Amino acid sequence: MQHKTCFFIGHHDAPETILPLIYEAVKRHIIEYGVSEFVVGHYGHFDTFAAHAVREAKKHYPEVMLTLLIPYYPYTNDTSGYDRTFYPPGMEDVLKPFAIVRANEYMIRTSDYLICYDRGQIGKTRDYVELAKQLVKLCIENLAQKP
Repeated sequence: MQHKTCFFIGHHDAPETILPLIYEAVKRHIIEYGVSEFVVGHYGHFDTFAAHAVREAKKHYPEVMLTLLIPYYPYTNDTSGYDRTFYPPGMEDVLKPFAIVRANEYMIRTSDYLICYDRGQIGKTRDYVELAKQLVKLCIENLAQKP
C-alpha cells in the first residue's frame, strides 16, 4: 500500500466550531483516501484542533501517524502527543523568520492531500492555498467552504 500524507494549513484564530468538520475530514481521508500520515504545525488554533482530531482518529485507526512539522532547529516546544517530528531537508540555512514559511511550502509541495481552513482573507493561509492550487497532484479540502 502506498504511503499517503495529508498536511494541515489554517488560520491561527480558527473557531472551535470547526472541530467537528476537522474530525470528519480526518476520518474521510483515512477511510476513503488511504491517508496514513497527518502532518501538522504547532502554531495557533487550527493546528491544535487538527492535532486533536488526528489523536481522536488514532483511537480507531492506530496505524495512522501524527507528525509534528519542525520549522527550525533547535526546537524547544513540547513534542509529546506526536508519533514523530519532521524537519524538512534543506532547512539548515533558512533564517528563523522565514523557516515556518519554507517548511509549510515544502509540505504543500510534497503532500498528497491538504486540509485547510482558508476564509479567503489576505495573509499566509491564503497564499499557501493558492500555492497548493497550482499543484495538480494535491487534493485540497477547504473547511471554511463547508456549510
